[in-house]
Amino acid sequence: MGEPALKERVSDLEMAMMELAYQSMKTDMAIKDLVNQNKSFQWEMKAFKDEMKDFKDEMKEFKNEMKDFKDEMKEFKDEMKDFKDEMKEFKNEMKQFKTDSEADRKRMNKQWGDLANKMGTIVEDIVAPGMGGVAREYFQVEEFNYFAVRVRTVKTDGSSRREFDVVAETPEFIFVVETKATARTEYISDFIKLIPELPSWFPVIGEKTLIPVFASLHLSDENIRYLTRNNIMAMAMRDDGMDFYNPEVREYLLKQNS
Repeated sequence: MGEPALKERVSDLEMAMMELAYQSMKTDMAIKDLVNQNKSFQWEMKAFKDEMKDFKDEMKEFKNEMKDFKDEMKEFKDEMKDFKDEMKEFKNEMKQFKTDSEADRKRMNKQWGDLANKMGTIVEDIVAPGMGGVAREYFQVEEFNYFAVRVRTVKTDGSSRREFDVVAETPEFIFVVETKATARTEYISDFIKLIPELPSWFPVIGEKTLIPVFASLHLSDENIRYLTRNNIMAMAMRDDGMDFYNPEVREYLLKQNS
């Protein structure tokens, strides 16, 4: 082999060695870069794992808080249920108390009425004390100028004498009350006949509005209708005292005497 050929082969070998060295260097660089990338990925994965751990810890804490909240809500609901049960029991007790009180009041009023009836003092004990309340409620009367029970008086012509159960006066009204322990149709009829004659017993009726009242411990619906048709105030016991059962008559009386 000649010297030129040998030189050519050496030159090719050098080029091959250089190429190999270059490729080796590129491979080393690629491996180093890959290693760096892997390290970076590992760091990122570690950071991700740390974040996930923090997130899991936060979620665990949140779950614990939610559990505590649920427990508190359950406790609150239980307390509210107990409170509602107590309120229901209290309302039932109050309802029963009200029912018992109303029954006691009715029974006492009935017993008082029966006792007054037996003693013949219904006018003094029940009707007279009740007049102030009904006069105030239905006729806005604050006080009477004159008030008397069992008033004995004589007709202006002196022809007869009579007793009236209750007579009460204000500057505007005169109340004449007929009282019966037991209301009967004939008693009401007698009072109806008496009303046109009242001015001859009480001349002041010409100057004031006459309010005729028929009072009893109890008035039937028929009694009340009869009194209403004849424009007489119907007064009887309610649960808590005496009251008018036909207040609509008031308007008629005020118009007739105005």
